[in-house]
Amino acid sequence: MESTYTVTNNPLLQGIKVIGIGKHGSKPLPADQIEAIAAYLSEEKEVPIQKGAFYGSLLAKGPTAEEQRLLPEAGQDAEVIYNMLCADAPARMQGIGLKLLRKQHLSPDEARTLGEFLFSDEPGETFRGMAASMLRMRYETDEEYQGLMEAAVSTYNPAFREAPSLQERVIQLAEPFDGVEHSFMITPILGRVFQQEGYPVVVTMGRSAGPKYALNTLDLYQELAGQFMQQNNDLTLAAPEYGWALDQRLLSPALDQWVNRRRLLFKRPFLATLEKVLNPCQADILVTSVFHITYIEKMITLAGMAGFTGVIVLKRGLEGSLAPSIAKASGITCAVRQQDGSFLTQSFEANQEAFSTYRAEADALVQDTNAEMNAQLIRQFLSQGFTGEEDFDKRVNLAIALYRQGLEWIQQNWPATT
Repeated sequence: MESTYTVTNNPLLQGIKVIGIGKHGSKPLPADQIEAIAAYLSEEKEVPIQKGAFYGSLLAKGPTAEEQRLLPEAGQDAEVIYNMLCADAPARMQGIGLKLLRKQHLSPDEARTLGEFLFSDEPGETFRGMAASMLRMRYETDEEYQGLMEAAVSTYNPAFREAPSLQERVIQLAEPFDGVEHSFMITPILGRVFQQEGYPVVVTMGRSAGPKYALNTLDLYQELAGQFMQQNNDLTLAAPEYGWALDQRLLSPALDQWVNRRRLLFKRPFLATLEKVLNPCQADILVTSVFHITYIEKMITLAGMAGFTGVIVLKRGLEGSLAPSIAKASGITCAVRQQDGSFLTQSFEANQEAFSTYRAEADALVQDTNAEMNAQLIRQFLSQGFTGEEDFDKRVNLAIALYRQGLEWIQQNWPATT
């Protein structure tokens, strides 16, 4: 009987969902799944990047005795597995590939070399899947992020290589590129408000790599007919209504190409974090969000690497977006880099008494999120100061008050120029 498996529904992907969770949470594959994966691999119809991601997850987790049957006879020998998976990768990548398979960390230079390969069009898709999976499973180190960031920067379109020197401090807004499924986004309103406060605004965005595909920042700015940057010098022009939209496709075709790969990987690789902190416009302040609170410190560190002096990180935003919860314990952590390179930090919670009128018992769950409906609410709020949708209005007012408080603190603690 002919297989009915597809690139988005097959035993390897189902296996990745079980074992590719991370340091904590990955489970052993049940016997029937091991059988299905073995049979699928024997058909030799697998997608190379998925095969690499599966084996990267399996080795990072540590295979059980039952899972060993999916490995070559030599077991977990790194060289044997590398040759099985990555024979088509460039020879210069073998040393780095072996270090990854052995769960060893890379130096910044090695990570940059890895990044340059990942973003290239050289053969080695199985290697790419393995590397992305291994990095994610054991968590990337700061040194690895540094090298990967340098590699990403080297892929920029020449029009985004140099930014103009501006008197004003530029704010960059960045939230997960896969957006939301059951809530409304408020990013264009924040862009307008920050510009009214005197800050030029850049909003980074790109095609959704999943797992969410309903609505993202790119969809919303397209619906609103926002202005998209063609080059960094656009910052010297009159500011558009919602801030400048920076599409990853124009910034770096090589990074955008990874969207197609990420849709095949199912799990979020290193780029889901990295792409939010890239700073091609040499902005001064990053306003971003984290889904997991434990990532707040990581985002501040990465923002520093990217050249930001000030950082505002929203925690518990709806679906990880820049829209705060009006019911849960949302809030922001602000950071300003001091002259010695360290960051001074301060947190502000959304449950302050001053914000009580913006709070509610629960956050509304939107059933059919779409760009047209979201854009209509944004236009309405910006034209008359309210929409009549209580949940949306409270959320926007809370966000404005919270972010303004954070910006005031950042300005008060901005390092003195030398």
